[in-house]
Amino acid sequence: MFDGLKDKLNDFRKDVEEETEAKEAASESDAEPEAAAPEGTETDETATPAAAADAPAGAAADEAEETGDATGEGDEDDGPSTFRRAKAFATGRIIIEEEDLEEPLWELEMALLESDVEMSVAEEILDTVRETMLGESRKQVETTGELVEAALHDALLDVIAVGQFDFEERLAEADKPVTIVFTGVNGVGKTTSIAKLSEWLEERGYSSVMANGDTYRAGANEQIREHAENLDRKLIAHDQGGDPAAVIYDGVEYAKANDIDVVLGDTAGRLHTSDDLMAQLEKIDRVVDPDMTLFVDESVAGQDAVTRAKEFNDAAAVDGAILTKADADSSGGAAISIAYVTGKPILFLGTGQGYDDLERFDPEALVEDLLGE
Repeated sequence: MFDGLKDKLNDFRKDVEEETEAKEAASESDAEPEAAAPEGTETDETATPAAAADAPAGAAADEAEETGDATGEGDEDDGPSTFRRAKAFATGRIIIEEEDLEEPLWELEMALLESDVEMSVAEEILDTVRETMLGESRKQVETTGELVEAALHDALLDVIAVGQFDFEERLAEADKPVTIVFTGVNGVGKTTSIAKLSEWLEERGYSSVMANGDTYRAGANEQIREHAENLDRKLIAHDQGGDPAAVIYDGVEYAKANDIDVVLGDTAGRLHTSDDLMAQLEKIDRVVDPDMTLFVDESVAGQDAVTRAKEFNDAAAVDGAILTKADADSSGGAAISIAYVTGKPILFLGTGQGYDDLERFDPEALVEDLLGE
């Protein structure tokens, strides 16, 4: 899952390592003549050889950097100079400069955009990586790759984990029945996701009833009824053309009367520009007052899924998202972007055709997977 993006992130790490290793070699070469200076030769304007010998290595390096700056050998605007690099290398440190990151960051930006990461999200990731690494001084016992990985980890987690909440905890603490309404465009797997979530809930001890608020689409009742029968769940449905809000309301009443924990309400596929269908959602909100509204889309839709998530959230104030077909998505752009652009979390990933193929979205686990070798 998301193997394409994983490969591109690994390429970025290798690019930065190559850039800094080349500079390390240059710094080592620059440091050698100074190490071989004749005894009694002063290394700066203020320190004698004896004083330099008595000073701790770190203090000597700091003093050398300050002296280099004072004598014009370092430029604050341009970052650490070759002189400072040589001094840092002599004391077991490497300084990462803007020039080390410029080309790898450009390549990373292109890789993120090619992976369907939304532009503002890509820019946020790049800014965080740059701020984390620029001017970073590392000991040679660490690797540049480790520094890059740490910077990428924090940058990716910052954008992916936006809005995350503990779904199970919220479910456990809420008054029953909990009503969850599903929305999104046609054909992205809303009805199948309802069936999968019903099974996910059953495995955790929660009973559920399905309510088919998709009353306009021909065959909608038959589709959700097949899932309900396969899972041995109760289905509340009205005739085609009925009032969606009334169907879900009846589902809530049935749950109250039969001590059911969760009502899962399907709705007609819609675009945010469809005034009639958006009005239906508003009516469902007024009549049923659902505890959660979940936006469903395909992970493989990439930028389209990100755009629709933002538009649906603007129109209907969703609480979270489910991304289907995540197992078929090599780019991962939607998973990286949706939470950041909406401020609402991805809660589940659909990872296959079976009823058990629904996973809780774990930002930390995803980031670790993306950065794994």
